[in-house]
Amino acid sequence: MNVETKTIAPVTLTEGAKKEIVKLMSQQELNDSFGLRLGVEGGGCSGMNYILGFDQIKEGDTEYEIDNIKVFMNKAHGLYLVGMEVDFQNGLNARGFVFKNPNAASTCGCGTSFSV
Repeated sequence: MNVETKTIAPVTLTEGAKKEIVKLMSQQELNDSFGLRLGVEGGGCSGMNYILGFDQIKEGDTEYEIDNIKVFMNKAHGLYLVGMEVDFQNGLNARGFVFKNPNAASTCGCGTSFSV
């Protein structure tokens, strides 16, 4: 399998996001072969959706480590995600992961779709 491991991730995770990711991984009882998949896919009201979930590494991925959290990203997705910050909000008005992407020309109201 053609997999690359790098030390400096193109994205950052806030403390809130890291805590929630570790909590979710523990609740789902995932083994060490799983990590957090970050990526993009076509669709959504603005043209592209973010991918965020637990997965195993795949052909063409680059593996990063952010504070002991394995992060898998398809090499082609880095162009759209470099510089992005993933946060987790747990407030009265919003609960969930929030993507702050400097590459997004526009985003939709739900915050999970963007255009470049």
